[in-house]
Amino acid sequence: MTKVVCPGSFDPVTNGHVDIFRRAAHLFDEVVVTVLINESKKGLFSIEQRMDLLREAVADLDNVSVDSFRGLLVDYCRDHDVQAIVKGLRAVSDFDYELQMAQMNGSLTGIETVFIPTGPEFAYLASSLVKEVAKHGGDVTDLVPPHVLKALQEAYSRT
Repeated sequence: MTKVVCPGSFDPVTNGHVDIFRRAAHLFDEVVVTVLINESKKGLFSIEQRMDLLREAVADLDNVSVDSFRGLLVDYCRDHDVQAIVKGLRAVSDFDYELQMAQMNGSLTGIETVFIPTGPEFAYLASSLVKEVAKHGGDVTDLVPPHVLKALQEAYSRT
């Protein structure tokens, strides 16, 4: 049985992320979407909120679960019997960074990284851009799942 992890901050989860999760779920037996806990970064949503938003986004995918981790991803992989890391790529600029990470992770533990190119309709999509547009009242309806849109609207109505 092949178990993989899709790591990220997911602040918030976008339709591009969900596309990668769906495609990974089709390729692998078990997919764990993991939220990095980074105390030095303040996100729009708490770790718990992000995990809840992710759980709802993948609720229809039987072989996808949500977890969180702190520290090194390769340690999480070792401790949870994960065979590979799955990363979505939007552009060549993503590849440069992700290749370095994949090589470092591979050299530390031998764990492989699998790259899935994003669908063209999501190539420009990033959580930071979604937050910026939503913050200024722009329409992000087609960029995030409906429950995430509601959470964004609630978050920015308080600011």
